[in-house]
Amino acid sequence: MKKIIIHWSAGAYYPNAHEKLCYHFLVDKDGKVHEGKFKPEDNLVCTKGTYAAHTGGGNTGAIGVAMCAMAGFKNRSNVGNYPITPKQFEATMKLCADLCKKYNIQITPKNVMTHYEFGISHPQTTSAGKIDIIYLPPYEWVCQKDIGSFIRTKIKWYKGV
Repeated sequence: MKKIIIHWSAGAYYPNAHEKLCYHFLVDKDGKVHEGKFKPEDNLVCTKGTYAAHTGGGNTGAIGVAMCAMAGFKNRSNVGNYPITPKQFEATMKLCADLCKKYNIQITPKNVMTHYEFGISHPQTTSAGKIDIIYLPPYEWVCQKDIGSFIRTKIKWYKGV
């Protein structure tokens, strides 16, 4: 595995069957980690129906991690009824740190990123224009352009780097 791409599910607080097809790991509002249908290694070779299709144009070698949240998100002032919780966010960062250790993934912008960052870096893919993650309700002071860096710093802290 070469990278981790972090998402919000744009759903409610607990994973549904469809979300379990799309992501390798899902973190609910209480910080509990749920496994998706596919293992990360299934994304080494992406053949239709046999891998977690979480990031258009970026699934090969990528682990998809999603926070179950943000259904109804419109903007910073209207986040819907399922904002990311502090417990959920921290559990996701710890999970990503553990995955970086297990798969020897370096915590850099090229290897650990949000779906939004992937779309910016790969405008020719269907991930271009994705908004996960452009806002962190538990840390509303973190501006959109700094979210990826904030996330990587948290993961490094959990990893003990």
